[in-house]
Amino acid sequence: MSQLHEALDAAHRYALDWLDSLPTRDIPGRAAVEDVAALLGDLPDSPQPAAQVIQHLADAVEPGLTAMPSGRWFGMVIGGTHPAGLAADWLASAWDQNSALAAATPGTVAVEAVADRWLLDLLGLPATAGVGMVTGATMSNWTCLVTARDAVLRQADWDVAGRGLAGSPGVRVLVGDERHDSVDSALRFAGLGRPEPVASDDQGRIDVEALEWYLSQDQGRPTIVVLQAGNVHSGAFDDFPAAIAAAHRAGAWVHVDGAFGLFAAASPKLRHLTEGYEAADSWTTDAHKTLNVPYDCGVAIVRDDAALRAAMSMHGEYLIQDSGGGDPFDRVPEMSRRARAVPVWAVLAALGRSGVAELVERYSRHAQLFADGIRAIPGGEVLNDVVFTQVCARFGDDQHTREVVRRMLADGTAWTSGSRWHDHAVLRVALCNWSTTDDDVEATLAALRRAAV
Repeated sequence: MSQLHEALDAAHRYALDWLDSLPTRDIPGRAAVEDVAALLGDLPDSPQPAAQVIQHLADAVEPGLTAMPSGRWFGMVIGGTHPAGLAADWLASAWDQNSALAAATPGTVAVEAVADRWLLDLLGLPATAGVGMVTGATMSNWTCLVTARDAVLRQADWDVAGRGLAGSPGVRVLVGDERHDSVDSALRFAGLGRPEPVASDDQGRIDVEALEWYLSQDQGRPTIVVLQAGNVHSGAFDDFPAAIAAAHRAGAWVHVDGAFGLFAAASPKLRHLTEGYEAADSWTTDAHKTLNVPYDCGVAIVRDDAALRAAMSMHGEYLIQDSGGGDPFDRVPEMSRRARAVPVWAVLAALGRSGVAELVERYSRHAQLFADGIRAIPGGEVLNDVVFTQVCARFGDDQHTREVVRRMLADGTAWTSGSRWHDHAVLRVALCNWSTTDDDVEATLAALRRAAV
């Protein structure tokens, strides 16, 4: 136990040093992969004291750490960890519960049940929906799409569980041509191959008339329609009422990929963006994004809980399974799973309903500040309608825009990603961190002004 205390004390000290450095440190890491690997060294021949191992690890890795939890990280939509989420995650690791079976881990399974209920309430989704917490948005999309695959084939009198996919009628998947690549990955993992892309408008919203045309072709074929809550470049949301109605008229299953955008529903000011999305059949979000819990917390939500359990559950004689509403592992593809609901519950409890709304609205307000600031820079142009948390900008031609992206990374003040959208090189700003302040936005705009010269 003394080794345990010493190791945890060392980790606590290094964690606080790291977090205390975030407000002033440059965002990019200073050391390359090979530099850190060299510092980590070779496999020791004999055991080492745990505290010594932690000290070696922290000293070796620190130069290569990127300040992703900083309020000046605006790269990928990944968020930062809220204090309540971080502390609760430490507890979850210390408790070391395989949170899969209610009979074995009633404490953390109860936390998950409450967190599920709170999430459905907050997002305005059916209270009877099934919820599974998985590793991230990609696995959430996979979980929902496998459930959809099985359900639409079942309607065609094909039992995937018993017969597999070979020889089945097949499943047609319709997606907007600006969907996130994780949807394609999930479909590939599910054995569904490439989807059929449907045209989108200039903000990445699926064209409902084009969708209706696709749905009118090959009628009766098992079909899944994937919609989007929060385009990765524009932040735009699909027209849910019209698209869902069209899909359901054709007998299709509708899945909504809302990795970061689903939480717009938690804000009275932004809820209009998700109007009608509750009529879909399944939804994806990622709590480590908008909600700012630690990594490893995608959320798969399926209207028909029985369909989710039919697609995901397994049984073993040695398992002490729940005879009521099902165990957590009945709704996910894992048997060994950390208690990832613990930090979700903690952040929701710390923020409350109004705090979550304020958090999401602050992201959106900061996106507007960025858009206004970029337009004020000579040559700066905002390419998207800034409706949520994403800003895409260019600075003159593609070559100069790419140079601005490079200069921003070299400057170190903030991390703003480069991308390509509508055949233009763009600089993309993604707002998704609880700790971002107005001062962080202004410091980043100042760096952009320097980089754009």
